[in-house]
Amino acid sequence: MKNIDFAQLADLSPFELKDTLIELAQAQPDRPLLDAGRGNPNFLAVAPRRAFLRLGDFAMEEAERAYSYLDAGFGGIPDTNGIVGRFDTFVTEQGQHEGVRFLQRAVSYAKDRLGIEKAEFLSELVNAFLGCNYPVPPRMLTHLETVVKAYLAEEMYGDLPVAHDFDVFATEGGTASMTYTFQTMFKNGLLEKGDKVALITPIFTPYLEIPGLAEFQLEVVELRLDEETWQLPQEEINKLADTDIKLLCVVNPANPASVKMSDACLDALAEMVNTQRKDLFIVTDDVYGTFADNFVSLFAKVPYNTLCVYSFSKYFGATGWRLGTIAVQENNVFDDTIARFLESKQQRLDERYKTLTENPREIRFIDRIVAESRSVALNHTAGLSLPQQLQMALFALACLMDSKGEYKAACKRIIRERHNTLYKHLGVALKTDANRVDYYTLLELDVLGRELYGQAFVDWFKDANKGQDFLFRLAANTGVVLLPGKGFDVVHGSVRVSLANLTHHEYELIGRETRKVLDGYFAEFQASAE
Repeated sequence: MKNIDFAQLADLSPFELKDTLIELAQAQPDRPLLDAGRGNPNFLAVAPRRAFLRLGDFAMEEAERAYSYLDAGFGGIPDTNGIVGRFDTFVTEQGQHEGVRFLQRAVSYAKDRLGIEKAEFLSELVNAFLGCNYPVPPRMLTHLETVVKAYLAEEMYGDLPVAHDFDVFATEGGTASMTYTFQTMFKNGLLEKGDKVALITPIFTPYLEIPGLAEFQLEVVELRLDEETWQLPQEEINKLADTDIKLLCVVNPANPASVKMSDACLDALAEMVNTQRKDLFIVTDDVYGTFADNFVSLFAKVPYNTLCVYSFSKYFGATGWRLGTIAVQENNVFDDTIARFLESKQQRLDERYKTLTENPREIRFIDRIVAESRSVALNHTAGLSLPQQLQMALFALACLMDSKGEYKAACKRIIRERHNTLYKHLGVALKTDANRVDYYTLLELDVLGRELYGQAFVDWFKDANKGQDFLFRLAANTGVVLLPGKGFDVVHGSVRVSLANLTHHEYELIGRETRKVLDGYFAEFQASAE
């Protein structure tokens, strides 16, 4: 392995450090690269993609009807009068295709379960596929929002009743949702430089990095998960009693630990907010919730205080589609806080939003996020592209119509079988935890070392600072690329393994190769003791 200047790499995000590790891993070109770093899944939802393509056939027929007298390759914005009859004919002629059958069921589901008239829904679907108009409303098309709301309610609320209505803004992925939310909170004075924000750590790296950016300069208060149970102790929750903490950021299930909050933990957080911190802003990022058993979001537990970020990228194998959402309850702490601002502050916001309406104070927080996504002045061109909104809704419909939960069960089975394979070939026992999700797994080097070789080895490993070069040796010697737990603010020496993006056989190889490297360290330890 070439000499590595660890000091130069110390400040890199784990996602940037990965490039250095890949370079080391590819130094031997005849050896396979086993990159379990980023969590891009190698599985994807097929049926809603087939539906998207077949809808395209129908949409093009509708567009060509408007300019059928021209031979120059023109189509037109469809006249949707009679669209239901034409769709029925299309289904009769093309019903042998899976995607067409999906669309037929989807239109019926929307009518029977969501109350959307077939003509209105088909018109919206066709125009969304063609992308021939601006997104109107810019936050999200009306009927597609209804579909996505139903999906989020099903996935985020568990067995809890959906007691309050909420609104959805379709965004260019979960990262856009994060960016727009922070920007809007600052532009509206909900956050100011120097304010305290609480992070439940370890956490997805950007949540650690954003507060320190020059435009934000927030003071971070960490609420640390117990790194054995990956739950939040009561003494950490009690930190939220500090009323100087304006915002709490949560990733649930956690990243990198891939463990969801227990019912007891959720209840304790809800108790703190409802009794002592009704003014607290909460952002919960629940992208991995769909892989968990019996998942319930803080968005359902503490609806008034919580903004929910959700991305379709992982569950549907759609990272390249860039499909995310922001959901906010109609009755929420963000709007109520803005409404209580002093008149001088209200006037500054009136000036900012005066070009959007004659009554700027009536603009709700979620619609301010939409405006800020386009620097206010371009609010009229805001909104996620309509084909993206369409594919998002088709993904949502795929799960809404899956009454037996077959897709969810298959997703869970894929990642959990990979988890079991990895640990089997590492040679360590599996631990049961009802809250474990397994999209990622965190290999804690001291825990592994103690189980495999004993405490004396662990002490030597730490004293000799061997954890510093573990990932580099692993990549250079075996072609295995993992990410450092430290980059997610994990205290103990650890590495994150994505269980989503490689084959069953490749996780077998990762387990074996990782064990070989650990055995190599153990051989060094034995030699040093002689």
